[in-house]
This record gives sequence, C-alpha cells and structure tokens, in this order.
Amino acid sequence: MLRSLFAGISGLRANQTALDVTGNNIANANTIGFKSSSTVFSDTLSQMLTGASAGNATRGGTNPVQVGLGVQVAGILGNFNQGSTQTTGRGTDLMMEGDGMFVVKMGNEDQYTRAGAFTFDETGTLVTPTGARVQGYALDAAGQPTGGLIDVSKTDFTNVLPAVPAGTTLTSYTIGSDGTLRGVFSDGVQRDMAKLAIADFNNPMGLERVGQTAFRASANSGPAQLGVAGQGTRGKVTAGALEMSNVDLAAEFTNLILAQRGFQASSRVITTSDQVLEDLVNIKR
Repeated sequence: MLRSLFAGISGLRANQTALDVTGNNIANANTIGFKSSSTVFSDTLSQMLTGASAGNATRGGTNPVQVGLGVQVAGILGNFNQGSTQTTGRGTDLMMEGDGMFVVKMGNEDQYTRAGAFTFDETGTLVTPTGARVQGYALDAAGQPTGGLIDVSKTDFTNVLPAVPAGTTLTSYTIGSDGTLRGVFSDGVQRDMAKLAIADFNNPMGLERVGQTAFRASANSGPAQLGVAGQGTRGKVTAGALEMSNVDLAAEFTNLILAQRGFQASSRVITTSDQVLEDLVNIKR
C-alpha cells in the first residue's frame, strides 16, 4: 500500500485537531478569563531506504535516504498572556494584573481561574457564577495572612481584627490591590476581614482545563504556590474590572485558513494515491 495514503490520513487527523482547537478559541473570544491554545505539529517516524555511508579513498560519503510517514500533533499549548481589561464598576469583579490565579473551591477540590466575575451568595460567601467558593486567608493582628485557606465571606466576623462589637453590622466593603477585603462597620471602624489567596505555578501551561474557565494542577504544572497579591511574582488585584479572553481573532482566522488548506491538501493526497492504485489495478485490462 502507498505510504502517501497513510501520510494523507495523518494529515487529515492532525489538521482536524487544529480546526477543533481554533474553533474552540473563536467560540470563547468573549469568555471572561479564557486562555487560548495553539496546536503544534511534528513529523512521525521516517522509513529508512538507504543508510548513510562514510567517504573513503575512492568515493565520497552519502546521505541517508528516508521517506516520512506523515504528521502528528506534538502538543496543544496554552497561551497565558494577559487579556484586555473590561471596566465594569462592580466591586466584586476582580482582575489579576500580572501572574497568578484566583483560588476557588468546587466541592472539596481546589481549582484556579483568571475569571474574576465574583458575587456574594445568600450566605455572604464570595463565589463564582457556578457556585465555586473563592478562597483566602484570615488575618492576624498585624494584618498578615495566617492559617490555611478559608472561604472569603463578608458575614463571617470570627476572624476580624479588631473584634466586631455585638450588634455592629457591615455597611460597606472594598477589595484592595493586595486582595484585602476591608469592611466599614456601623460603629465607624474599618476592619480587614480577609485576604484573597493567589496561586502561581512553575509551569502554567501544564495546568489541566476542567471547564467553567477553571484549571486544576497536574503532574507537569507543579504544585500550586499559594500566597497573596503582590507577593513574589504574583501580580496585583484590580477591583471593578475583568480580564477578557486573550484570543486574537485575526490570528485565529489565519490559523483557520491554514488548517482548512492543510486538510484539503491532505485529502488531495489521498485522492491522488487512490488514482494511482486504480491505475495499477487497471494495468492488465
């Protein structure tokens, strides 16, 4: 059977994957916090027809003669560049400027996202549109993060310093660039209530997508390095704004054309190979 037939089939499969990735990018062009992906191809094994030989006193050396056996998808790489800013004016809409991801808990699993369209639910807990609970830290007397992760809440006063007197209520709140939830209470005192947790990774492209614009750590992303905004390589938090998708539509439509033409060319290779086989079958007619 002709090698070109199988090479053409591999081209169909690889370019179909590229079309799938590009189509998903285009579909999420307006998805808050979405990170686009790109497809990387590589050739497959090559069949050796003649090996290389070294030169001698009577003749020069010869190069190997090999025929490639098609293409394969080497990887689908995530693009974690910063998306554009959309100003909303809502106090619970948060955007990361720089590296880092918000930590949210879905069920018992910690997940990570750049989509900061948060709201307070009926219990006063800061949540995502799908109900994942935003994670943060309680603060010590010096206003520094302490202990493990907790649900960020505007109604939980147990960790608020200085202590909230009985009968005192929260009248308003702000979220600062360091991720601190600061409340203004009915007694006129401002109190820091919690600080958002921010995760960073050695290899963000190794994160596993879990849907709902969230990720989980994988074996190749490395464990989440937890901290707060502005600490280490982590960026700052901007309230009242959202990070939009980083999909570049002009580039995606170009990739769409390339994948389409690659698919068409591979199908033409299969058609031509079929015609050659038909000619072989008809030789004796």
